[in-house]
Amino acid sequence: MNQGASLNELTPERRLRRLELTVTRRLDGLLHGSYLGLLPGVGSEPAGSREYRAGEDEVRRMDWSVTARTAVPHVRTVDADRELATWILVDATASMDFGTTEFEKRELAVAAVAAVGFLTSGTGNRLGAHLLTGDGVRRFPARGGRTHLLGMLRTLLAVPRGLPPTDPVPLAEAVTGIHRAVVRRGLVVIVSDFLDGLDRDGLGPAAPAWEQPLRRLAARQQVLAVQVGDPREHDLPDVGLLTVVDPETGRRREVPTASRKLRERYAAAARQQQAAIAAAIGRAGAARLPLRTDRDWGADIVRHVRAQRRLGRAARRPLAPEGGAS
Repeated sequence: MNQGASLNELTPERRLRRLELTVTRRLDGLLHGSYLGLLPGVGSEPAGSREYRAGEDEVRRMDWSVTARTAVPHVRTVDADRELATWILVDATASMDFGTTEFEKRELAVAAVAAVGFLTSGTGNRLGAHLLTGDGVRRFPARGGRTHLLGMLRTLLAVPRGLPPTDPVPLAEAVTGIHRAVVRRGLVVIVSDFLDGLDRDGLGPAAPAWEQPLRRLAARQQVLAVQVGDPREHDLPDVGLLTVVDPETGRRREVPTASRKLRERYAAAARQQQAAIAAAIGRAGAARLPLRTDRDWGADIVRHVRAQRRLGRAARRPLAPEGGAS
């Protein structure tokens, strides 16, 4: 998305104003009607039945009357509640201070938080957040209103960059923390690059350290994992001898990018790493929304919302009578 100057080049208030206009202009109207937004939300209003999906549906949601009538297992579907409690866990650690295109990953994370906040803002809706930084976790209680959301975004924009972590908290521990804090069922959005907690850079057989905490969280909440990335995390350009620095540890390494074999090995390892992250999020039962600094993040969010709304409508579509016209 070409928006002129980078967010990082604007004053905080101008950044917030741009984000709000981007979200409201491009995404306004997508959530009108039945409240189905970033995910097909949990709720309490009956909306019909659909066939049971093994491994996805809870047995306690079984619609026994329809199951008996059709001889095929069905589960009840519901419309999402009008009042929604949304919690966001946003990663603002040093690995997010990286970007080789229009945005840094940190800026893209701020945009994602703004989109979630403005999309779920409405009468009675509340938004809370856990902000993971190199100094630990800062918590914001769930409250309603635009002023509360803008205050959270200002805090996120003001997180210092380039400082060594003083009290590092692993992503897995942060996920566990929000799992304990959120009691009432609702929507939890995790915005991160998900690079923390990978076994041998995500290439080994072991699951990421955050997978089990994410699985426990998704068992109780609707979970959306917003994975923020940059194209240079997928492939290296041929720019000669490149000095790379690990933002978490400060370690430096000289990389001879002129070597085609090295670039190919890097790309293959990156594909394996990204596949491992996507598979872990899927196994945990969370929805995944990938955003990249070289892509139109607004369009990606729009596509995700529309796809989720189609899923919601399909789940509520009435069944054709047995033997009737298709």
